[in-house]
Amino acid sequence: MPTTNPWGDLDALRQEIDRTFRTFSSDRGPQHWRVAFLPGHGARQYPLVNLSEDEGNLYVEALAPGVDPKSLELSVLQGTLTIKGEKPGLAQVTADAYHRNERAAGRFTRTIELPVQVDAGKVQADYRNGLLLVTIAKSEAAKPKQIQVNVAG
Repeated sequence: MPTTNPWGDLDALRQEIDRTFRTFSSDRGPQHWRVAFLPGHGARQYPLVNLSEDEGNLYVEALAPGVDPKSLELSVLQGTLTIKGEKPGLAQVTADAYHRNERAAGRFTRTIELPVQVDAGKVQADYRNGLLLVTIAKSEAAKPKQIQVNVAG
């Protein structure tokens, strides 16, 4: 009776799904799908973000508790927002003293693809209570236009 390896089957499924996502996203560049299908197979991105919009602006909320606001650097270039900064660690604790070390520390960079054209000259950023709040104005070309319908009569 042949035996099957369920872990091997799951790994084959994961590889197929990852290959599908890479194929699907090939026109958007290699950075578009950065997280693998299964946990532990891809780097977690930091800071975690929400991206929303209204008629005139894009809004980015980045969860960044413990980050020194003076270390934050933001840039908007060619349809992307890049957030750089540093989250300090606990200097007085040595590595061998940890029983659990889940809180990441160090420098980070996060690049977010923006869904519409923006006006890079109209960006506002505030840091409050561990949240980096970024408002980016849409370019005029990206804003909806009201079109009047003429009735022939």
